[in-house]
Amino acid sequence: MQSRRSFLIKSVGVVSALAVARTAFAAAAKIEEKDPAAVALGYAADASKMDKAKHPKYAAGQSCSNCQFYQGKATDAFAPCPMLGGKQVSGKGWCNVYAKKA
Repeated sequence: MQSRRSFLIKSVGVVSALAVARTAFAAAAKIEEKDPAAVALGYAADASKMDKAKHPKYAAGQSCSNCQFYQGKATDAFAPCPMLGGKQVSGKGWCNVYAKKA
């Protein structure tokens, strides 16, 4: 009986640890352009389609992938951005808080 009880207790611990790890490492949701935070920052998923009249701070060649806030590799299609609540942004995107990566 003792070995069965030990097994069950250990199993519950392992399953709980796996559930917590899965939640902790789950990918953040991709932000949509209609999200209120995205609208507030002028986020667009494709910087090549930016309206210069509406977003005068935008300059050709700027994109999330070469911004200091982009938390991924420059080659990643999507990565989290702390400016947008840690949600995934497109590497080809752009927003008003763009700051060139050093």
